[in-house]
Amino acid sequence: MDELTKRAAEKFEGAAKNLKDSPFVFIYGDKEYRGLGDLGLSGVRTENRPGLSVKYIDLRLDDAVKATLKLSFWEKYGALEQTLFFENDSDKNSLVFKKLAVRMEFSGDMPRVDGIMGDHDNFYRPYSHDLTASDLHFFNNSGRATHVTFPYFDLRHGKGGTLLAIGWAGSWRSDFAMTDCVTVWEAATPADIQTYLKPGEKLRSALYLTLPYPDRRGEKSSNLWRRWFIECNMPRANAAGDPLKPFSTAFFAYDTGRHNTDGSMAESRDSWRPSMDKMISEGLKTDFRWIDAGWYSAPDGSSPDGSCWEKDWFNTVGTWEPDKTKWPGKSLLETTEYARQNGMKTLMWFEPERVAMVDELVKNYGYDPSWSRIQLSKKSDNHHRYSNNIGDPECYKWTSERIKKTLRENRIEMYREDNNIDAGAQWRQMDAEEGEDRRGITEMKLICAHYALWDEIIECTSGYGGCAFVDSCASGGGRNDLESMKRGVPLLRSDFDRTTTGIRLSMTTAFNKWIPFCGACTREQKGQIDLKGVTDKYVWRASYLAVLNTSFQYLHDPTIDFDVLRAGFEEWKRVKEYLLGGFYVHTPWRSGGDVSGFVAFSYVVESKAVLFAFRQENCRESELKLRLPYLNTADPVFEDADGGSVEKCGARARKLSFPAPRTSRLIYIDNI
Repeated sequence: MDELTKRAAEKFEGAAKNLKDSPFVFIYGDKEYRGLGDLGLSGVRTENRPGLSVKYIDLRLDDAVKATLKLSFWEKYGALEQTLFFENDSDKNSLVFKKLAVRMEFSGDMPRVDGIMGDHDNFYRPYSHDLTASDLHFFNNSGRATHVTFPYFDLRHGKGGTLLAIGWAGSWRSDFAMTDCVTVWEAATPADIQTYLKPGEKLRSALYLTLPYPDRRGEKSSNLWRRWFIECNMPRANAAGDPLKPFSTAFFAYDTGRHNTDGSMAESRDSWRPSMDKMISEGLKTDFRWIDAGWYSAPDGSSPDGSCWEKDWFNTVGTWEPDKTKWPGKSLLETTEYARQNGMKTLMWFEPERVAMVDELVKNYGYDPSWSRIQLSKKSDNHHRYSNNIGDPECYKWTSERIKKTLRENRIEMYREDNNIDAGAQWRQMDAEEGEDRRGITEMKLICAHYALWDEIIECTSGYGGCAFVDSCASGGGRNDLESMKRGVPLLRSDFDRTTTGIRLSMTTAFNKWIPFCGACTREQKGQIDLKGVTDKYVWRASYLAVLNTSFQYLHDPTIDFDVLRAGFEEWKRVKEYLLGGFYVHTPWRSGGDVSGFVAFSYVVESKAVLFAFRQENCRESELKLRLPYLNTADPVFEDADGGSVEKCGARARKLSFPAPRTSRLIYIDNI
C-alpha cells in the first residue's frame, strides 16, 4: 500500500472518530456546519465485500432530522466515496437547509485542473486550466448534468494529484481556487438549495469521489481512473454479477421500405424478421436487437407513424403499451423470442419523465393531470413537451408499473432511457408553487426517483435473465454522472456521434478517458437520421468502441457491400478485447470539424496493445511519427492488419506511412 492509499485508508477508518474533519458544509436554520462534529453520533454500521468497505455513520441533527454519512472505500485504489443523507423522521417541519456542499483542500504547487466539457454545444472539448493564473468555476442548472458541462475533474497538485467526480444527475456547482500552495475545491448539489423538509421527506448530497495518485506525468492518472471505473463503478452484466464485456447492437427501423423518423416508426410485426434473417445469414449477427422510440400506442389510441409532427415519436409518449397496429397480440414477444432463439437479446427505448396528450392519458389510462407540467424552456402545445413528475410517489408508481409490465410481458432484456427536456426551469417553478423556502425540493425528489427507477428496472430485467444495467441516454450524453454510471452505460455517448468520422474521433480521444464503456454509430453521414451513409474500413475503425452500433439497410439498399460489413465486424471482434484496457492518445486533440491532421491512440492490455492511426481527409502529410510510451522491451512484435510496415525511429518512437488522405492503420503489438 503506497503512502497516498494508506492515508486514504486511515481517513476512512477514522471517519466516525473525526466527524469534525468531514468535508461536508451545510447551513441548517441559522447555523453553518463545517464538518459533522456538532451532530450527535448514534451508531456505525459496516459492510465488507471483496475489495470494498462501506460505513454507514448514523447521526442526529436535531429532534426532527436524522442524518447518515455513507462512506465507500476501495483499498486497492485508495478511492473514497462520500454521500450525506438527511431525513425528517418527526411529525413537524424541519428548519431550512440553505446549503449542501463539500469543501476539500489539496496541498501542492503548480495546481492544474484537467477535464472535458459536456456533450451538446461543447462536444466533449478538453481543457487544462492553470489555477495559479485564475480560479475555475462551473455551474449547471439546466436539469441534465453532463450536457454542456461535465462533473469529472483531474486536479494535479504537487508531484501527483487527485481525481474528483460529482455523482448527481441534476444541477451542480464546482469551484476551484488556489491560495498559498493549497487548492480549495467547493462543490454543491443541488446547485442552489433552500428548503425545509416536511415529515417523511429526504435530502441528500451528491456522491463525491476522491481518488489520489502519486505521479502527475502522462496518462497515468487517466488510466488509473479507467481501471477504477471499470472494476469498481461500472454495473454488472447480469444477476450473477459477471463483468460487463463489449457487445454489439443492430437497428432495423431503416430497413422496412417505409417512412421512418428518428426511432422505430416503421417497424412492425411483418418487417423485422426479413432484416434479422438477412443479417444473420450474412454473418453479421449482433448481441442485441435495438427497438427505439415509436413502438408504443399514442395516448389517443392512434399509431405513431412519423407522417407529421403530431404523429411522430416525440409527441406520442406516455402509454408505454405496445402499439396495437404495429404489434398486435403477442407479436412483440414473438420478435424477442426469435432473437433469443438466435442468440440475441433485445433492448427497447423509454422516456419516463415526459408525457404527451395529457387529456387522452387522463381519459384512457387513469393518469392524474397534476403529475404533468408544460415544459417552460420550449414552445408547447396540446401534444408535446409535458414533463412527468416521477418525484410524486403516485406518479412514480403509475409510471414504473407500466414500464415493468411491458418489459416483463415481452422479455425485453435491456431498458434504454431517454430524457429530452431541460427541466431545470420547470423544477424551479414547481418549487415556487409550494411556497417559501422550498427551492431545490422538486429536483431532489425527481433525481432520487430517477436512481430508484433504474434500480427497480434492473431488478426487473435481471430477474428473468436480462441485463443488470440500463442504457443511459438523455438527448445523447446528458446524464452520464458518476451515480448514474453505477447503473447504466451510454450506448451512444452523443447524438452527434451518428454523423461524421471527425466528430467520432474527436470524442474518442476526449470522452473515453473518463467513461470507457460507450458506443457510436458505424456509418458516416451528414444528418443524424439519414437513411444512408458511408460505411468503409476508415469509418468502421473510427467506430470500434466497447459498444458497436450497426444500422444498415440489409434488404432495401442494393448497393450494400456485405464483405465490407463482415470485415469490419470481424475486425471489431478481435479488437474488442483491448478496448477496456489502458488508453493512450498520441496526437493533439482536434475538434470534429478539424480534419487536417492525424489522430492516433492505443489500447493496452497486459503485454499487448492495439494502435489506431488515421490520416484525416485534409491532412497533407503522409508520414506520422509516434512515441509509444508503453513500449518497455527492445523487441516488440508488430502486426499490421493491412500488411504494411512500421519503421523504428527511436526506442519508443515509430513512423507510419499512409498512402492517401482518409486512410487508417490498425496495428497489433505484442511483447511490449
